[in-house]
Amino acid sequence: MAAGYELLDVGGGARLERFGERTVERPHPTALGPRQDAGPWRAADLRWDRDRGWLGDAAARRPWTIELDELTLELRPTVAGQVGLFPEHAAMLPWLRTRVGAAGDAPEVLNLFAATGHATLALAVGGATVVHVDASRPTVAWARRNADRSGLADAAIRWIVDDVPGFSEREVRRGRRYAGILLDPPSYGHGPRSGAWRIERDLPALLDICSRLLEPSGFVLLTAHTESFPPARLGDVLVAALGRSRSALETGRLAVATADGRRLELGAFARSSGAA
Repeated sequence: MAAGYELLDVGGGARLERFGERTVERPHPTALGPRQDAGPWRAADLRWDRDRGWLGDAAARRPWTIELDELTLELRPTVAGQVGLFPEHAAMLPWLRTRVGAAGDAPEVLNLFAATGHATLALAVGGATVVHVDASRPTVAWARRNADRSGLADAAIRWIVDDVPGFSEREVRRGRRYAGILLDPPSYGHGPRSGAWRIERDLPALLDICSRLLEPSGFVLLTAHTESFPPARLGDVLVAALGRSRSALETGRLAVATADGRRLELGAFARSSGAA
């Protein structure tokens, strides 16, 4: 089992990444310019082709594990061209740990669209009680395997398979409040109960629901990988929902960088640490 993640190179409309022991080539529209060295690209273990899917031998397509952020995470190629980890989110973890530490003893945090559990497990290690919500039963099972592998099978985590909007509305009716909320909504989706999700149409309403679930001094981290939601717009919708001043908000780009400092932007974030 190899440790960590590294963006090896970008160029020609693709990114070359090392996830533990395996190197993976995937297309990305902003990965422009020349590639630095053709050799590592030729040696990639897995390649994602939009027309043909994953290319690589049978051994490379099997699940593997990596060590990241003191966690052991299972990765595998998915039909959507993902491997089960969004490395650009790692830069958000120190901020989250600080917020959890400032929120008192075992603060309860709601993680929506929680995927395979990287942030959930990091929050649990930091002392939070976490409610992990995702509409995909296989994805929640994957997250639970990550908890088991990381020695967190007995951590204070509630694993919920449910549509995010419907679950959130029911939490409001139950009178629940959270010290922090994380959201990483997809551009498009389809839950088994709530129907089709469209971030352009549905994000403001969901954030309004979240504002009613958040403690007055609670923290929020909103991330998105949708081109039409750059940092400024993401911040605007979050401020509008929370009713907080713009000075209480931070926005920026989600990105990873090569060892020589070339950045690949992969989304945006907006976050608020409290009611100030």
